Amino acid sequence: MDKVAGLGRDIGDYIRQQRSNAKISLRQLSKLAGVSNPYLSQIERGLRKPSAEILQQIAKGLRISAEALYVQAGILDLPTGGPVAEAIRTDPELSERQKQILLDVYESFRRENVKSTVEKSDVDVEKTAEE
Repeated sequence: MDKVAGLGRDIGDYIRQQRSNAKISLRQLSKLAGVSNPYLSQIERGLRKPSAEILQQIAKGLRISAEALYVQAGILDLPTGGPVAEAIRTDPELSERQKQILLDVYESFRRENVKSTVEKSDVDVEKTAEE
């Protein structure tokens, strides 16, 4: 039970932090998200754990990725990709489509670098074996 309460506080703290960063009042976010002001206040204080649908509405109101809220709420596992991918996912200036395109390009570069590193090490092994 304590773990569930902790998740509620964590997501509430995260929402409050994102709202503060966006310089949006609780009342403004409740209107943008279509959630009542008292209910949103309870979420931020960790008294209520919102559903995935409510999190999606809040994410839309905050103009952040719903995925970021799902991860914070424990609905999704932490995505891979490190700090660059996380920065892309949480950038409020990018649309969801732009974020996905950037992540696809970034991941393709990472895969290509791993592939070329493996190929290079195979060549080095062959050269050593020949000597």
